[in-house]
Amino acid sequence: MKFRNFKMVDYVVFGRGCFDQLDEILAPKRKGDAPMIFFVDHFFQGNDAFAKRVPVRGKDKIIYIDVTDEPKTKYVDKVRDQLKAEFGEVSGIIGIGGGSVMDMAKAVSLMMKNPGSSADYQGWDLVKFPGVYKVGIPTISGTGAEVSRTCVLTGPTRKLGMNSDFTPFDQIVLDPELIRGVPKNQMFYTAMDCYIHCIESLTGTYLNAFSRSYGEESLRLCQEVFLQKEQWDDDADEKLMMASYAGGMSIAYSQVGVAHAVSYGLAYLLGTKHGIGNCIVFDKLEEFYPEGVVEFKEMVKKHNIDIPQGITKGLTDEQFNIMIDVSLGMAPLWENALGKDWKEKMTRERLRALYERL
Repeated sequence: MKFRNFKMVDYVVFGRGCFDQLDEILAPKRKGDAPMIFFVDHFFQGNDAFAKRVPVRGKDKIIYIDVTDEPKTKYVDKVRDQLKAEFGEVSGIIGIGGGSVMDMAKAVSLMMKNPGSSADYQGWDLVKFPGVYKVGIPTISGTGAEVSRTCVLTGPTRKLGMNSDFTPFDQIVLDPELIRGVPKNQMFYTAMDCYIHCIESLTGTYLNAFSRSYGEESLRLCQEVFLQKEQWDDDADEKLMMASYAGGMSIAYSQVGVAHAVSYGLAYLLGTKHGIGNCIVFDKLEEFYPEGVVEFKEMVKKHNIDIPQGITKGLTDEQFNIMIDVSLGMAPLWENALGKDWKEKMTRERLRALYERL
């Protein structure tokens, strides 16, 4: 048997206030006067107090990343081209924000050193050269983008990540202070991405002791935060940040499943954000994850969260077929969920019926 030999994040710093160590962390990675480029979630645009905390030096630049939509390959290519035209080379890319900003940071880092369009690298192990130095700093917890070997992008024909050993961050900074004050609904939707990671990993055919150990701990932390706590506090921020990390580690050595495979189709056609898309789908997956869906509904009720309904009502046959094609293109996810004979189990008709329930 041949075992996976996967790349992990090189360095991790965790702790309340550790963001203030960023200048010290970046200093030895600077190459002459080549700048560090800070990708910051546009949520922080106009927040001068936060901008002053970003350790800008010399020709360094802050670029506010528009996350109204999830990252597109053309957006990655555009930013890469602008950076090359302005600076030629950069010392590194630092992503400060949610999953979309961190995915942009990983993608642009890779595209600074790989030719062509980022759309050429959507798939598994297509990236040929390491990118520039890159750092991930989450300001919302749940996506696991800080530890994953992928950066999920929407391209001309599909939504699919640049999955490679060159994709993980060189450094991550996990500061629970940064996720304080995120709006309740947004926090919930993103946190449930983490919860769903765990359910899909722990019930999948790829499960092993490595992924189980991380998945079970992440699941326990999610349950504590969303079912046992009566109010949100600093402890909840810290535990959710670690749940996101552990959940990302769990799927790094296994895979996600039905909810993610189906939500990719929604995102590609309708532009549904990843976290809320997973919630919309998981809400209807009793057939595949009965215990997890029951618990998920308890969390939704306890926190008074609205899960949108009927979002596929009125779609045409052509639109359904687009979503089905995108979803069925996620072969590793379906195999993890249903086994090697997944194509016999998940027919186009069955998947169409599932989409119609959303």
